[in-house]
Amino acid sequence: MSGNRPIVVAVDGSESSTQAVGWAARGAQAASCPLHIVSVVHVPAFYYSEPYLAESFRDELEESARRHLSDAKEFAEKSVDGPLNVTTEGHRGKVASTLVELSKAARMVVLGSRGHGEFTGLVVGSTAVATLAHAESPVVVVRGRTSDGRPPVDGPIVVGVDGSENSDAATAVAFEEASVRGATLIAVHVWSDVSVQPVLGAAPEDPHWSRIQTEEEAVLSERIAGYRSRYPDVAVEPVVARDRPVRVLSGYAEDAQLIVVGRRGRGGLTGMLLGSTSNALVHTADCPVMVVRSATT
Repeated sequence: MSGNRPIVVAVDGSESSTQAVGWAARGAQAASCPLHIVSVVHVPAFYYSEPYLAESFRDELEESARRHLSDAKEFAEKSVDGPLNVTTEGHRGKVASTLVELSKAARMVVLGSRGHGEFTGLVVGSTAVATLAHAESPVVVVRGRTSDGRPPVDGPIVVGVDGSENSDAATAVAFEEASVRGATLIAVHVWSDVSVQPVLGAAPEDPHWSRIQTEEEAVLSERIAGYRSRYPDVAVEPVVARDRPVRVLSGYAEDAQLIVVGRRGRGGLTGMLLGSTSNALVHTADCPVMVVRSATT
């Protein structure tokens, strides 16, 4: 994610996308990179049965998009102290396809958790899911836990580490984000996909449990050692737990400013582009969630 690639944030005039702009602006300032605000106008195919109607509808949407971009730029500049390199751009086409294309040159793509149009009434709409599944850069779904819907701006960054390629990519991104934001990094390794059940002999004092716990702590230490050397400024808190990954990571969301996970983890089924853990978190976590692809997916 290094370099001067922009943070791309999509706007549609919704309150959710406005909060995403504020989050992205603060991230761009922290990383000393540009912020690129985009809108995408898509006219459904059925409108073209009446060309005049389609043209009129498109003109109306594009006028709204220009207002959204202007308002978003103003909000971004007010969201930070000091200068911020902000650009805006309107696009025509399908929203997800456009964002996936933009992701090829982006540091990350940022989306709100709700929006207008096809987003309405959905926690994470079809456009967001498609972008999460196919983008080439990390994608952040900005979620908030406060009464006014504003996402958190402090607290630790939490990354899920499971030993997969996607997890390694997520770990690299999480360390970089923690470094530029001056945040503590909590590296969470969950070594079982089943709930802790002491009645079945899974109590922590059980010798077998303790041996596996020690082994998994060594695995986590090995997985993050290189990144700790690369980012000596980042304070790291390693956590090894036996539980369900979603439950453990969701628990940290109560205090975190960001959760970072791979697009598809070790337990994902072949062919699934968005794993169960990442999918659950972008729908339910109480803080922004970043989903990171590996170099091979």
